[in-house]
Amino acid sequence: MTMQARNMQVGTDIGGTFTDFVAIDPSSGRIWLEKTLTTPADPSQGIMNGLDSLDTLHDLPVRDFSTFVHGTTLVINALIERKGHRTGLITTEGFRDVLEMRNGLRYDVYDLQLEFPEPLVPRYLRREISERTLSDGSVLASPDRGQLEDIVDFFLKEEVTSIAVCLLNAHANDENERHIECMLKELAPGLSVSISSEILPQIREYERTSTTTANAYVKPVVGAYLDRITQGLDDRDFTGSLFIMQSGGGVVGKESACQHPVRMLESGPAGGVAAARWWAERTGENDLLCFDMGGTTAKLCTVIDGEALVTDEYEAARMHHFKRGSGLAINVPVLDLLEIGTGGGSIGHIDRLGLLTVGPQSAGASPGPACYGKGGRKPTVTDADVMLGYLDPNNFLGGSLILDRDAAEAAIHRNLAEPMSMATLDAAYRVHDIANEDMAAAARLHLAERGEDAGRLTMVAYGGAGPVHAYGLASKLGIRKIIVPPGAGVMSAFGMLIEDLAANQVRSYRQSLDELDTPALLKQIRRMEEEICKVLETEDHDIVSKPSVDLRYRGQGYNVTVALPSSDETDHGLDAYLRDQFEHVYRTRYGRVYDDVPIDIVNARVTIARRRSDVQFEPRSLHTAGVAASPAKYRTAYFGPQTGALECAVFARDQLAPGSLHVGPAFIEDRETTVLVGPGGSFELNSHGTLILTVA
Repeated sequence: MTMQARNMQVGTDIGGTFTDFVAIDPSSGRIWLEKTLTTPADPSQGIMNGLDSLDTLHDLPVRDFSTFVHGTTLVINALIERKGHRTGLITTEGFRDVLEMRNGLRYDVYDLQLEFPEPLVPRYLRREISERTLSDGSVLASPDRGQLEDIVDFFLKEEVTSIAVCLLNAHANDENERHIECMLKELAPGLSVSISSEILPQIREYERTSTTTANAYVKPVVGAYLDRITQGLDDRDFTGSLFIMQSGGGVVGKESACQHPVRMLESGPAGGVAAARWWAERTGENDLLCFDMGGTTAKLCTVIDGEALVTDEYEAARMHHFKRGSGLAINVPVLDLLEIGTGGGSIGHIDRLGLLTVGPQSAGASPGPACYGKGGRKPTVTDADVMLGYLDPNNFLGGSLILDRDAAEAAIHRNLAEPMSMATLDAAYRVHDIANEDMAAAARLHLAERGEDAGRLTMVAYGGAGPVHAYGLASKLGIRKIIVPPGAGVMSAFGMLIEDLAANQVRSYRQSLDELDTPALLKQIRRMEEEICKVLETEDHDIVSKPSVDLRYRGQGYNVTVALPSSDETDHGLDAYLRDQFEHVYRTRYGRVYDDVPIDIVNARVTIARRRSDVQFEPRSLHTAGVAASPAKYRTAYFGPQTGALECAVFARDQLAPGSLHVGPAFIEDRETTVLVGPGGSFELNSHGTLILTVA
């Protein structure tokens, strides 16, 4: 390795089936890609296996990396599977049952057997303490030390390892929570502590309590996990910086991630969206439907005018997938993703009505699809794709994993075709098509809720299985253009390397817009900026700050977020600017505005980003556009009973020259994924090495 290579960066994303790696030399733009099987028992081991593969196969030892960026589904999996630590809750006297009372809303008013997920903290581990902070922030009563000592003794007896502290009105004044935190560190220094005024300092008791307990529940798990990664890196002589991807975009250091692990809920998919935006921008596209399909799940995210939609009303562990209010409220910034249990490992089965269904159960990495030859006997989407001819059994992961087509056919025949009295090939196509239709139905609902027309969007397809299914999904949605960037099979890992170092904060700030005290609001924003800069360990001149406020009509329960203007964007005062922007967004979202109802500011928000580095990719020398590409080979693929089997051209992606064009059914093979172009479709490779597919 040269000295220049010692500034290299590596990003890694852990999925349900594979762990992805992207290594980049920022100065030259050269990249190296790698995939290893995920190790569910200890995901950190899969990371070390992949790093060792980069060293062995590409001569990229860990000591030559200056930056390691990581995204993981560890937090969301711990919440769903209830694999966090034993957690206790300390709350204000009289508020012990907030987690069960929730916000009083029923997600299905007609269901008489309505079920909600069990609270992460059982009732007997929720202890009340006598204290009181008023809504204006004044302290009426401080917590009693003797009472807290009794609570700590009880928690230690019950083997509690993590404590959540959520006191009434702590968002207005954190004095009592900070006092309890200090006493807990003195009385039980070995316990992990999360306080609501640090995790979510804003109104809504249930959401604040639920988010704080979720953070406490996973905090020891994440701490131990990141310690194992750190140790593994140290053992390999890594001396660079470790960053963790956040769910709402941006990366943070290990210390911040350990303190606020709940912000890592969807860190892997966030990296994919960042990369999708980055590549689409270089293709001149700003309105996108990002489609990420891996081994276990598929994710969809809308990007409008180059900005991904972000929400802070996330729910984990829903009892019903598409019913808002049926899960655990986690109010942290998260990309507005739709996640559906359809992936390459999703199992096809016959339901109790005798219908063929796909997912949400997955074969995962172990035992995996039947074609992996690792003991799996149930038919999966990947088995169907192999049997249909969409995947080359001898060129999966560049030939490092040989797929068993006979095992795939046997699993489909035994479990699906024979019981349903249909041809095995047709059963395989049904699995592929149903998977596409399930994702299309979810996408239609996702887009309709946001008032978006799928036909005007460009799809960006990535993930190990995404490019195989993108054409069929786009056809069902009426999307006519698909972008498949280089390294699509490991896009989430790549996205983590181009994200800024970023952090955000939200605080309740109650004021009527008619009586806006502009200096006071700007002072609050400035205070929040200073706090975030301390977390990022940066100076003011190194940052880009994006302040905003949450507004709503008085008496309503849902907010509209409006960005604060720069000094040259308003001539009529901040209150007039905010009113105009609020009414514009409100009218777009709900169809009308109310001139006779006051508008209130509810929360102040600040997002701060500091650029880490810029990855430069030099465009390839542009050949003459429209030159017919030369296939490396041909193979037969089955496209359903109406179209039948067709002879398809097969291209090696790394052999295609910019400007290469092909019309008709085809496959473009990469080491990490395969791109399917359906009958009537076409593709062209642009100067950045991005495939542009046209859908018939």
